[in-house]
Amino acid sequence: MIPPSLLDTLRTSGQLALTIKVIPKSSRNEIVGLQPDGALKLKITAAPEKGKANAAICEFLADQFGVPKRNVEIIRGETSSIKQLKISLP
Repeated sequence: MIPPSLLDTLRTSGQLALTIKVIPKSSRNEIVGLQPDGALKLKITAAPEKGKANAAICEFLADQFGVPKRNVEIIRGETSSIKQLKISLP
């Protein structure tokens, strides 16, 4: 579940910069919680090969935040387990 503070930030400013820690090849897609550094910890079923995990992350977060998939963009860390994303309202 998305922390309410992140949803509030997205609604008030129209966009959200988000750092996530990804655990690929998990049994299901889910948000685990917040890391001590403020990063959102996320489990994804897709393997980290040929952009499959990145596509799954964008699709999952778009669904969770209620925005189109094109509004979730990986800014930094495409090949890393720590990623920075930008989510914007349509």
